Amino acid sequence: MTARLDKLLANLGYGSRQNVRAMIKDGRVTLADGSPLDEDAKAAHGDIRVDGEPLDPPAGLVLMLHKPEGYTCSTSDSGRIVYELLPGRFMHRNPIIAPVGRLDRDSTGLLLLTDDGKLAHRITSPKRHVPKTYEVTLARPLTGEEGAVFASGSLMLRSETTPLAPAELVATGPQTARITITEGRYHQVKRMFAAVGNHVERLHRAAIGGLALGDLPEGQWRGLSPDEIALVLGS
Repeated sequence: MTARLDKLLANLGYGSRQNVRAMIKDGRVTLADGSPLDEDAKAAHGDIRVDGEPLDPPAGLVLMLHKPEGYTCSTSDSGRIVYELLPGRFMHRNPIIAPVGRLDRDSTGLLLLTDDGKLAHRITSPKRHVPKTYEVTLARPLTGEEGAVFASGSLMLRSETTPLAPAELVATGPQTARITITEGRYHQVKRMFAAVGNHVERLHRAAIGGLALGDLPEGQWRGLSPDEIALVLGS
């Protein structure tokens, strides 16, 4: 069932119900051909325009963001937040577009965001074992033994009660590596390297599941197609 126009626009973050009613009254909401709409109108999403521009994508939006360093995955923080890199309306959508998992303030790379809570749970659920690939720069050279330790399935992190699932490490330089994990424990990659006597100076997420960040510029975002979402889930 198509929602009333004022409710639709409010849920998409264009403003409160009162604000969007004023927009409609001012003739700012039209069909593609320029015909004005009233607040009781029920038009197809793709046919509606606000100030001549197509509506933001409907509920079920999934997007990927190339997160830069210095931004937190939060709606409110004393510093910069990832929502500053998105259209301002996105934070006011109902339901909100929220990060799927997190990247630390000093970490960079692929961050997924969606308003689909069930999909977010499927991606982050420990039962799904969705692989996440990171590129790391280390404070000290690799010893050559880290790969076997991480792949063993017996590495215990401090304060943990169960060992980590096996992880794959590929050295890409004396102090750089690519690591793929299938869990999402708190600061996991950093703690793994700390456990073998090293320190992660730079952490960059390059892929989630079969979806790679690719050449998306830092600070930019784009919506994902159903096929790309399937890549994340391995389906």
